[in-house]
Amino acid sequence: MTQDEINEMLKASDRSVLVNDEKPTKKSGFLSWYEGENDILYSNLRMKRSYEDHIKKEPTIKEHNIEEAKVRYAVYDTANNMELKAFGWVYKVSAILFCVALALALVFTVSYLPKVGDPDTPANSGVVSQRYIEKGLEETGAVNIVSGIILTYRAFDTFGETNVLFIATCCVMCMLMIDEKLLHRKEDTDSKYEPKKDDILQQTAKVLCPIIFVFGIYIILNGQISPGGGFSGGAVMGAGLILFVSAFGFETTQKFFNETVYKIAKITALCMYGLIGSYFYITGANGIANHIPLGIAGHILSGGIILPIDIAVGIEVACTMYAFYALFRRGGL
Repeated sequence: MTQDEINEMLKASDRSVLVNDEKPTKKSGFLSWYEGENDILYSNLRMKRSYEDHIKKEPTIKEHNIEEAKVRYAVYDTANNMELKAFGWVYKVSAILFCVALALALVFTVSYLPKVGDPDTPANSGVVSQRYIEKGLEETGAVNIVSGIILTYRAFDTFGETNVLFIATCCVMCMLMIDEKLLHRKEDTDSKYEPKKDDILQQTAKVLCPIIFVFGIYIILNGQISPGGGFSGGAVMGAGLILFVSAFGFETTQKFFNETVYKIAKITALCMYGLIGSYFYITGANGIANHIPLGIAGHILSGGIILPIDIAVGIEVACTMYAFYALFRRGGL
């Protein structure tokens, strides 16, 4: 489809026509794409509205999406855009080669694993479990042996799980996050269905939310001396945030927990976990003195790295739960 045919189609629909702006340089185009301002493939296209559109009210989300789809249809025309077509082929071939290489690497690695049921392996000989049980309290300072295992001996695995939560939230934000200007137009979003003076829900939330938050903090801080920890405590606090926003709405919640606070909390928690874990493993693997005290077993300030990691994981889980709810609920934090 040619440019003239596309413009004729748009004119016939009484909407807009596509016009070309000055083509940006490679540097400015890449920078605008990197900063998330424009798509590098159609950053030189814009919608030119007719006179009638200027005097009309702002388009709704549905109309905005239709216009955006028209632009994308014009840009991603693989039949005529040879550069895009070549990129598609390179992308597909690269993806296939990467998947094949990854599969071969995994098969090669698995070939070195011990056979299932081999009595000489550490997992079946009981050496590992015996070490956890006999030396766990002495080496980790945690009365809760489960927390001692997953946050010291296997802290690297738990760090991977925490990264999964972080990446999952980023992916959901990429797919569901809508424009900030459209987000605050309640007539076009799901925000208009927020509860308005629901006395039963709000009075119940006023009583339950403080209890839930305190209980979640208690679970996180006592993970090394009793059942609990960052994952379970973070889930409780996330449920408390969801109850609060369901009762009082997003505007009230954003007074103390907005997008900026969310990003700072989530990134800081993940970085704190990474730094603490890196220090712990570097000192442990190289014989360097580890200056993190284990504390007195059974006290709240005990367990060495367990308590700060539990706090980081709890913040990560609570933010993830709230973000999922907010993004699926209205497309924004």
